[in-house]
Amino acid sequence: MNTRSMIFTLYGDYISHYGNKIWIGSLIRLLEEFGHNSQSVRAAISRMNKQGWVQAEKAGNKSYYSLSARGVRRIEEAAKRIFKLKPEAWDGKWRILMYTIPEEIRTIRDELRKELVWSGFGSLSNSSWISANPLENEVYDLIDKYGIYEYVDFFIAEYNGPKENARLVEKCWDIDEINNRYQEFIQTYSQKYIIGKNKIQKGQMTDAECFVERTKLVHEYRKFLFVDPGLPEELLPEKWLGGHAASLFAEYYKELAEPSSRFFEEVFKDGNELEERDEDYDATVHPLILD
Repeated sequence: MNTRSMIFTLYGDYISHYGNKIWIGSLIRLLEEFGHNSQSVRAAISRMNKQGWVQAEKAGNKSYYSLSARGVRRIEEAAKRIFKLKPEAWDGKWRILMYTIPEEIRTIRDELRKELVWSGFGSLSNSSWISANPLENEVYDLIDKYGIYEYVDFFIAEYNGPKENARLVEKCWDIDEINNRYQEFIQTYSQKYIIGKNKIQKGQMTDAECFVERTKLVHEYRKFLFVDPGLPEELLPEKWLGGHAASLFAEYYKELAEPSSRFFEEVFKDGNELEERDEDYDATVHPLILD
């Protein structure tokens, strides 16, 4: 598993609830559980610092890293999508972003495409992207981030045919492929959930093992952020497996939460102030798991 990606997972699921700052020594110790060494962790966090995702500070001879404002926004957006069990109701409107970004700044164009895919937009044509979700704030953040005001147009509109809204979905996303990925997740984690729950109840899984399993669970499930646009229920097929996968994820997460948090806290407190944990944070029920 990629070190940088694992660091994002740890910030989103643990560190952000404990003051958003961690000593590099604690981060290295946590990632040792996944086979990452000190050199790879330091290199990854350094790249994240240069890219503006985290910020560094010194306290004596210790280095600490916390999410930047940009990093906090990304983690919060990801958490809302990861821990959402049900699609939101649709207002019947499409958000449409069109751009004509010149070739001399094609690197910005490429980065923008990646951001749009991550946010859940689908490509209707080379420079026309659509979403059924209310992503106005995200769109304007991207426009501001890349300074592309003169190159883009943004619309909120209804589709009036000649075909159905489902046809737009078919053109922009491979729903069958996404459903197949959910099926694979369900097949894998249904078995893991049964085995893991049984071991935990019998005291046969250590806190460290629960920490590794919960982190891997979140890490695997968050990959759907890059493929599933989070479409409203009205636009999903009848045999959609996303809801089943979300429920399975939430149940296994709850089973692993308490012991894994104990392990995290034990490592974290060696170089950090544990009392900074969010008052509203309950390890057994993530605050963003919605019923």
